[in-house]
Amino acid sequence: MNAKAARQRQKALRDANRSARRPERDDLARVALYWLIRRAVDKGQEAELAKFQDVIVSMLSDQGFDEGECDRVFDDLVSKYRSGGLPFRRKLHLLYPDGVDQDV
Repeated sequence: MNAKAARQRQKALRDANRSARRPERDDLARVALYWLIRRAVDKGQEAELAKFQDVIVSMLSDQGFDEGECDRVFDDLVSKYRSGGLPFRRKLHLLYPDGVDQDV
């Protein structure tokens, strides 16, 4: 398959997924991570959260990421998620598939 055909295939797949309102892997992972962190924070499971962070940072380091930077990113996420409320933007293209009204 040439590059142009591959791009067209990927665009068609993304368009079909958008029409079906099907989440991507990253959408699912983002929500799962938020839930896991909030659950640990709400239950006071700081030791479990630290173990989870160690595993995640180790796995990212194994991929070549800087360990210190991984820890900082994880710590920043935990701080953000501790504050409560959903840290995600609404997916207006899913809520309003025919276009967002200008007054929204």
